[in-house]
Amino acid sequence: MGNCCSRATDEQANQRSGSMAEPGNTNNAAGAGHENSMALPKVAAGPAVSGASTKPAKPTPIGPVLGRPMEDVKSLYTMGKELGRGQFGVTHLCTLKATGEQFACKTIAKRKLVNKEDIEDVRREVQIMHHLTGQPNIVELKGAYEDKHSVHLVMELCAGGELFDRIIAKGHYTERAAASLLRTIVQIVHTCHSMGVMHRDLKPENFLLLNKDENSPLKATDFGLSVFFKQGDVFKDIVGSAYYIAPEVLKRRYGPEVDIWSVGVMLYILLCGVPPFWAESENGIFNAILRGHIDFTSDPWPSISPGAKDLVRKMLNSDPKQRLTAFQVLNHPWIKEDGEAPDTPLDNAVLNRLKQFRAMNKFKKAALRVIAGCLSEEEIMGLKEMFRGMDTDNSGTITLEELKQGLSKQGTKLSEYEVKQLMEAADADGNGTIDYDEFIAATMHLNRMDREEHLYTAFQYFDKDNSGYITNEELEQALREFGMLEGRDIKEILSEVDADNDGRINYDEFVAMMRKGNPEAQTKKRRDFMI
Repeated sequence: MGNCCSRATDEQANQRSGSMAEPGNTNNAAGAGHENSMALPKVAAGPAVSGASTKPAKPTPIGPVLGRPMEDVKSLYTMGKELGRGQFGVTHLCTLKATGEQFACKTIAKRKLVNKEDIEDVRREVQIMHHLTGQPNIVELKGAYEDKHSVHLVMELCAGGELFDRIIAKGHYTERAAASLLRTIVQIVHTCHSMGVMHRDLKPENFLLLNKDENSPLKATDFGLSVFFKQGDVFKDIVGSAYYIAPEVLKRRYGPEVDIWSVGVMLYILLCGVPPFWAESENGIFNAILRGHIDFTSDPWPSISPGAKDLVRKMLNSDPKQRLTAFQVLNHPWIKEDGEAPDTPLDNAVLNRLKQFRAMNKFKKAALRVIAGCLSEEEIMGLKEMFRGMDTDNSGTITLEELKQGLSKQGTKLSEYEVKQLMEAADADGNGTIDYDEFIAATMHLNRMDREEHLYTAFQYFDKDNSGYITNEELEQALREFGMLEGRDIKEILSEVDADNDGRINYDEFVAMMRKGNPEAQTKKRRDFMI
């Protein structure tokens, strides 16, 4: 979820889209004609008693986020399995009880909305999704609900999975196929911009397939960072996901051109399998983006068509004024239907790189859990006292504010964003607070994960036969024990760590993995990056 640069800009957005103080107002064209829980529910009258005065029914409390009567989403929908998890919300499969139709329900815990800005972000997300509902290739919002603890957004279910996963599963694709995909994505951007919406977090994970059919429609999703804009508005918040952030975002002065940059990064990845701006840390990625050097010399670029490279250059122009608009991209010769994009298959190395780029480093997460079990009784006792000190209201759980204050008292210097990330990582059940077990794992991760004795003990845990190496089979066995495989290709996870490519992991490689920064693309709202 994001926030635009100034209150003036927010107010201008509100005037265009309906007052933020009245999020139930959905009289825009995009929201009309769809199931819409923003409308006030009818309240049934109680039975009349002859000869006696009847008390008026007690009104339903008004929710502080959506600003309308609260409603239990579970009275209408049956909740199913978890589909995904983000910084603010957890998404579950849900089924409409009346019809059996399936949807996706994104639940945002109110405890995670720590200030007025966060609440406004949720309101804006609901407004924008209603505004865009009915547009082709954009996921539809079916209803928004609020109860005492959470806000629930019920959306169209995209059961076909992520875009890149479909490409990898096919096993091969061509420049023409990449051009076709890009054409759909840029048409979505063009639609958003023409309706005064800037997405601000375009990345492969936010493009889902509606179903598993070969020709399934592609849908854009996750408008949590999106904002309304008009010509000339300037935004300043650093938001987005590291690999896809435009240079002007890092300079805190930007407009809708940032969406074209993000799609240009996606095109680069589609054509070669790796992002154009890469480093071992997030700040390193940002510095590479600011330098703006794009590699067109490494394989497979010599075999990529000149038209594709020309389009990438024009979409990744560091000067937003010189960057192509969505309309101009759609008219580029390479992207046009029956245009210049060749139909010859791209090198298999591109798919292999794409697999590695998509593979999550679950090995590191498993190792941290092993290390958590290595803590001595003395260390655990110290953490117990730390937990008690932070739990100021003796509730048995720690809120974000308690965590922030407690870490500060302990002398741990973290930015607000890092504390939020710690909270998100520790809050395994997504209820907006950290219990004792979650706290132990989180504080261990901060302070003890790189101690030599713990790293060696963790390495020995994986190295079942004490050979001095962690093999493919040993890694698979361990991840199965932790329930972390989830269909991921174990070889791809292994390849992230195996620096000398001998098919196994030695101790030095293991330590390097544990001590290395983790520049995974994470949606974020940042205010602490300094140029």
